[in-house]
Amino acid sequence: MNNKTFIIGEFGANHNKDWEIALQGIEAAAKSGVDAIKFQTYSSRTMYCKNTPDFAGYKNINKLIDDIALPREWQADLKSACDDNGIEFMSTPFDEQAIDELMKVGVKRFKIAGFESTDQRFVKLVAETGLPIIFSAGIGHDMHTLQTILQLINNVNPDCDVTVLHCNNAYPTPHEDINLSQIQILKNTYFSHCSKPKIGLSDHTEGILVPPVAVALGAETIEKHFTLDRNMEGPDHPFAIEPDELKQMVSNIRAIEKTLGRAQAFTKSEEKFVMACRSIVSRTNLKKGDILTEKNITTKRPLLHRSIPAFNYFDAIGKRINVDLDEDCILTLDMVYE
Repeated sequence: MNNKTFIIGEFGANHNKDWEIALQGIEAAAKSGVDAIKFQTYSSRTMYCKNTPDFAGYKNINKLIDDIALPREWQADLKSACDDNGIEFMSTPFDEQAIDELMKVGVKRFKIAGFESTDQRFVKLVAETGLPIIFSAGIGHDMHTLQTILQLINNVNPDCDVTVLHCNNAYPTPHEDINLSQIQILKNTYFSHCSKPKIGLSDHTEGILVPPVAVALGAETIEKHFTLDRNMEGPDHPFAIEPDELKQMVSNIRAIEKTLGRAQAFTKSEEKFVMACRSIVSRTNLKKGDILTEKNITTKRPLLHRSIPAFNYFDAIGKRINVDLDEDCILTLDMVYE
């Protein structure tokens, strides 16, 4: 059973348009043990109208976007640097040109951001690439919207590998608003007219508590913002985690994965304790041909390799024994007539 969580270190705009910071981010992500580092490819011209009013505390949003946008000429070199560090390169596209550029660079999958994931036009463009899709189902998503987007992807690419990330699009997200129970709701939801997606979490809470809990609840993909230093200037640094925290988060998730395991009679660590289970034992002296009854057999420890488990006590009642036995002997399978 493969229960390895796909972990994305979201570096986003935390490169601050500094190539050395971008490289350090890749190296830090690789050392932390995440599976992929993700950037974002956008421009103010294609993301916001030029007459967008101030909102959410941001003034002149177009200038802000231009000031933090990833230099697009970096993308191929970022991909090469990721390859050199043994980590997957990802970048979220925000326009048609970005989709084409990332396809040429050779990304393995696309991530659609929460604010874009209700845009059917844009989702269709990404689906037409044929690559696996991860998208954040955050602001603007209810079950009807989610079903509609999944059906759209399925109509374009019926075999598409889709992962839906539960998400709250407040930056940062208060713990009381993350609503992790939604992960199990999504995992138990029947999605009509489309293949059932994998479920994960895009986390914008502060700290590293939430992602391991999400994995325990069934998240298969985790996306978490990180930065080299929360004190750097930029909109995404303050709520992001730092490299040592990212490494600890990955360690916690891998530890949680081990605890999930799978259903089995007993684990490897329990093997030496099997003898502490019970077997069927003679309560009285028995003669060959005697019928086993509740009066002449009972259950006691230990459970040996060939002994009859106590679980089978009621199955043994009414069977005949084919040997003479003294009181308090462990019955084995070959002592009983079938």
